[in-house]
Amino acid sequence: MKKGILVILSGPSGVGKGTVRSYLMKDESINLVYSISMTTRKPRPGEINGVDYFFVTQDEFTEAVKENKLLEHADFVDHSYGTPKDYVDKLLNEGHNVLLEIETRGACQVMDAFKDRKYISIFLICENLIELERRIRGRKTECEEAIRKRIQKAQKELELECNYQHIVLNDKPERAAEEIANIIKKESLSN
Repeated sequence: MKKGILVILSGPSGVGKGTVRSYLMKDESINLVYSISMTTRKPRPGEINGVDYFFVTQDEFTEAVKENKLLEHADFVDHSYGTPKDYVDKLLNEGHNVLLEIETRGACQVMDAFKDRKYISIFLICENLIELERRIRGRKTECEEAIRKRIQKAQKELELECNYQHIVLNDKPERAAEEIANIIKKESLSN
């Protein structure tokens, strides 16, 4: 059986990764499954444990790190996030293309871990920082201090776009998802 390809989708907080992901997951032609990350943050309204994230305690997360069970992990705005290794490998070995929607530091860890394996890295951007701030505030899920931290971090993350194979503008989520789907199809043919 042909192994799947790891697809790394990254970009600053508020750029619309989750919305673009929702469109990508509807496209059956790219054989894409979503790799669920582990996090210590509390679920946002509508998020489901085991679907959007594996929500765990800080102690559970720390244990997973100690036991080297995560492909990548990072702390972001006072919470920990990570990608379970066994979960990703199982999906790839089943022939699925696996989507990781992760922050930039974690993406760099995965790209380093996969340097001898095929992967696709995509950095999602929006028009400018003003639009990014508007999107973050529009979620209405965080206090002013958390919003300020996300915007400061986004400014630093934008400097990392050169580390990615593809940069995609999220001007409209449907269009951005279509562009990403085309990248996956092209790369799958050469796998």
